[in-house]
Amino acid sequence: QDMLDMEVKPTPSRPPWYELHVQPCVAELLGSAFFIFIGCLSVLEEPEGTGRLQPALAHGLALGVTVAVLGDI
Repeated sequence: QDMLDMEVKPTPSRPPWYELHVQPCVAELLGSAFFIFIGCLSVLEEPEGTGRLQPALAHGLALGVTVAVLGDI
């Protein structure tokens, strides 16, 4: 009698293989490439007086944009 009164909960379905393996790798690749590309471009041409501020701001902005865009993956 007790076994018949219990509710059976459906097991959640597993996400497809590409969501588990491919999407995180693509997000890491794009994020790293964007981060390195922006960082290298920020020190390519250094105007007078910027010093370390320009690369630091460029890396911070690149990291913020990368997290905002790829954060859902």
